[in-house]
Parts: sequence; C-alpha cells; structure tokens
Amino acid sequence: MLVLTDEQWAVLEPLVEACRPAAKVPPSNLRRTIAAILWRHQNGAKWRAIPEELGPWWMAAQMFIRWSRLGVWERMLAMAQARGVALGMTFLDGTSIRAHRKAAGAAKKARHRRSATRVRRLAALVAATGPRLA
Repeated sequence: MLVLTDEQWAVLEPLVEACRPAAKVPPSNLRRTIAAILWRHQNGAKWRAIPEELGPWWMAAQMFIRWSRLGVWERMLAMAQARGVALGMTFLDGTSIRAHRKAAGAAKKARHRRSATRVRRLAALVAATGPRLA
C-alpha cells in the first residue's frame, strides 16, 4: 500500500528529522509509521483499522499521541509553511464531528420555581376543570 510517494517522503523526511523528539533509540520504520498515521487520518478510520502492511496499529497510535503532546506536529506544520511546502487543502465534513449533547446550546434543566403567578394560574386551571356540583 503506497501512502507516501518517494517524492513526498523526500520533502517530508527533513521536516520529520528536524522536529521529532530526541530518543535513546531512533524509531524503526519511521516512514511506514508516518504513512500509517496519514492513512488513518485520510480515511477517518479507527487506529485498529490500519492495514497490516503499514505496521502495527498501536505503534502509529502511540507515536501520534506522543508527538501531539510534545507539539511535534505543530512545529512540523510551522516549519513546512516557513519553507513554502505545498500542503494542499483539507475539507472537513460536519457530519464527522460529534459533540456532546450539552455542547449543542440547549438550556440546562433546572428545578421549576413556582412563582405566585404560576401558582394562581394552576389553581384557576384546576378549579375550571374540577368536578362540577349541580
């Protein structure tokens, strides 16, 4: 499965090497792991759906999360923009964004306070619908 062409990797590799965190042991199969991360984000799939030929899914997930916490992706983006690398366009479909129901702006449920006006209206309604004595 070809996610990154040789030309794309030739542009991306210096950025990755300049931005990746220092480690005791350099990551093995860095190109394959980054290709797995890109594949996952292009397809919107879950981490476990990464094809086997792109390496273990947990390795890609672990690297992505770790690099996100360390700000590697932001540094790489800033460096790519500074160098004038053509990044292309990304479109975000609103159907893929999920928010918690509380984030929709609905009013919070609160206890109803019984104001004097409301009590009088309810009393009038009960009196009007109550049994009639003839």
